[in-house]
Amino acid sequence: MKTLIVHAHPEPQSLSSSLKNVAVSTLTKAGHEVQVSDLYAMRWKSGVDAEDFGAAATHPLDVVHDSGRAYETGTLTADIAAEQAKLLWADTVIFQFPLWWYAMPAILKGWVDRVFTYGFAYGVGEHNATKYGERFGEGTLAGKRAMLSVTIGGRESHYTDRGINGPIDDLLFPIHHGILYHPGMDVLPPFVMYGTTRVSPEDFADAAKLWEQRLLTLEETDPIPFRQQNGGDYELPSLRLREGLEARGSKGFGLHVRG
Repeated sequence: MKTLIVHAHPEPQSLSSSLKNVAVSTLTKAGHEVQVSDLYAMRWKSGVDAEDFGAAATHPLDVVHDSGRAYETGTLTADIAAEQAKLLWADTVIFQFPLWWYAMPAILKGWVDRVFTYGFAYGVGEHNATKYGERFGEGTLAGKRAMLSVTIGGRESHYTDRGINGPIDDLLFPIHHGILYHPGMDVLPPFVMYGTTRVSPEDFADAAKLWEQRLLTLEETDPIPFRQQNGGDYELPSLRLREGLEARGSKGFGLHVRG
């Protein structure tokens, strides 16, 4: 297995960094190949601008189509091209980060904004009466597996169906479905560590063992069964789920997961 770990935490001694280290050690000892993109250590530039696209940049800037031309002509900056190459190399991608303000850290969102260019992660495939592009189950990254490993300061009960923060599956849906499944990756259930502001050494040791078990069974883990866009479940071109396909009691984001 070839695994890319994209890590986003500024403190090398943080729990998130420690889990990243556990992943590197566990996978390497098991004989897998591992690459790490440690975004803070790399001093990753998170803001998209004209410099990303070189000669392909237009005035005024058109981020979508300029990024596509730069990708096609090989004029993306070296840091973006290197991350795209890592994604194409990997068959499994792990995103390690803390949940900050109900989302991924800005530096990681900036990695997505810059690396997932038009023609690479979106805007691929034909749009016609039976197919609305290759996305949501199809696309450049189809066949690869992705998983989030998330550290959260709050208690697990805060992130349940009646918890004040809402279900964790709903909070992660924009990442799982909108960022990872969109370009075709199979998305595995996340590894979530709660209560990270009150973790004892014993707590971390227990969590590390669970994390190791997840890592060693990645290849056998079933992905979240999201519905494919072009599999017949959605009407075209409205992309609305066909009537009668919802599972009993499903609503909201849950409609887009096969029952």
